[in-house]
This record gives sequence, C-alpha cells and structure tokens, in this order.
Amino acid sequence: MQGTVDGFSYGLVTPLVAYLMAFLGGALGLRCTTRSMLVARSWRAGWLALGSAAIGSGIWTMHFIAMMGFSVKETPIHYDQATTFASLGVAILMVGVGIFIVGYRGASGAALFTGGTITGLGVASMHYLGMAGMRLNGKLEYNTLTVSASVVIAVVAAIAALWAAGQVRGFMWSVGASLVMGLAVSGMHYTGMAALSVHLHGSAGAPAGDSPAALLAPLMIGPLVFLCLAGVVVLFDPMMVMGKPDWTPTENRPGVPAHPTVTHTGRRPASRPGERHGHRGPRTPQRW
Repeated sequence: MQGTVDGFSYGLVTPLVAYLMAFLGGALGLRCTTRSMLVARSWRAGWLALGSAAIGSGIWTMHFIAMMGFSVKETPIHYDQATTFASLGVAILMVGVGIFIVGYRGASGAALFTGGTITGLGVASMHYLGMAGMRLNGKLEYNTLTVSASVVIAVVAAIAALWAAGQVRGFMWSVGASLVMGLAVSGMHYTGMAALSVHLHGSAGAPAGDSPAALLAPLMIGPLVFLCLAGVVVLFDPMMVMGKPDWTPTENRPGVPAHPTVTHTGRRPASRPGERHGHRGPRTPQRW
C-alpha cells in the first residue's frame, strides 16, 4: 500500500524558513572562505573550519526545518536521534574537506572541481542520511533518476558557490552567491523529496523515535547562533564586509604621514615653484 505523502503541510512557511537558513549558513560560510584567502597562512585553517561548520550546519538546519512540513497521512513520523545528528557530522566533515581543498589550492581548475564535487556530495549525503533516520510504519523508496538529478544539482551548486568564494570581492558579491546557493540547496532538497515514495507496512504503529517537535528546539538554536556569530564577525572584523586584505602599506594607512623626500643637502625641496623652507605662499615678484 502506498502512503499519501505531503511535503508542504504548513504551506510555504517551512520552505521559506528553510531557504533562509540555507542562505544564512551559506553567506557566513562563503564569507569565511573568502576571508581565509586574505589572511596570513597561519590563520587560514581557522577561517576555513568556521566556514565549513557554518555551511554544514546551515544546510542541515535547512533540511530538518523543511522536514517539519513533511508528513505521510497514514502513519506518524519519528526520527532516530543518533542517525539525525550523524548526518550533521557528515555534512560538516565533507563540506570541510571540499572547502579546505579550495582554500589551499585555489578556486580554479582541478582544485575547484574536486573541492566542489566533495562539497556537493557532502550536501547530498547529509540529505539522504537524514532521511535514513526517519522512522515510520513503511519503507522509503526512491526514483533513481530523480535522485541522480538531486546529486548533480548539489555538486553544480557547490562548485559555483566555491568559485564565487574564491573571487575576492566585496560583501554584496558574497550575498548574491549565497542567495543562489540557498536556492540550489533548497532545490536539491525538494528534488530529492520528489524522488521519494512510501510503501506502508499494514496498520502497525510507527517505530519508536523522536517526534519532529522534539527536534525543533535544538534546530532553533542554530539560526540564533548564526545570527549572533555573523553580527560579531562583521562588527569586529569590518574587512569581512569590504573584502580587503589584513595589511595596508604604511604610507597608505590613514593618519600615518608619508616620509618626505630629502635631498643630498639634507633639506626638503619646495613642493611647488616659489615655496621656500616652509613658506607656502607665492614668491614676491622682484622689482627691477
């Protein structure tokens, strides 16, 4: 018996909030990746690790917020906590591998393709491992072609996002890339859900596990942490916004005067005709 699947039990609320979480995690993660390319090598690993955690947590939060709107009419749904949080670890680990490759090898050529592919596979692995943690009175079945399409979307989106992160530009560039990344991650999720069908096992109840409501509280912590972290990073590191390197030549720094040119006589030459030893006015014409 086939179950009646509904992926939008709360209308557009869950897709919109899920997209917001994907965008927020992507924005912070991509900005951290960009920032890693502007700092000394000793600081690079820290920024890349922060970016990996942000993107991985963002897509994981997006997935389970979207799943709040998923229901099967004939059976209640629960989640295995260990498998659910294992999917978070997989997301952060695989996204981290891809980001570190791009962070140290550059966002071009083979490094971009390899890093983007691993990152995209991490997104897809998180999705399907999270689905494996679902407990209901039935069996999940997938359409192979649609699943393949969802994986391709994830990989292409990851490659495009990491390429954008490698373009060391201003904050608005990263915002635009994050909007596209959030859309692609959400598209991958709902493409994967379109591949799903549920084959019910008679009239028995669902196996034990946590209800969607039990998962809601820890999921809500993530967005608050992201918002606070993003605010703190931007507040205390304004170069995150401007996309400029940590160092500026001394002569170009505000408030630091340039060293005057000194002649072989030890005196500073006049800066314009008629200027003599600090006198900046025009020379008085000599009367003949």
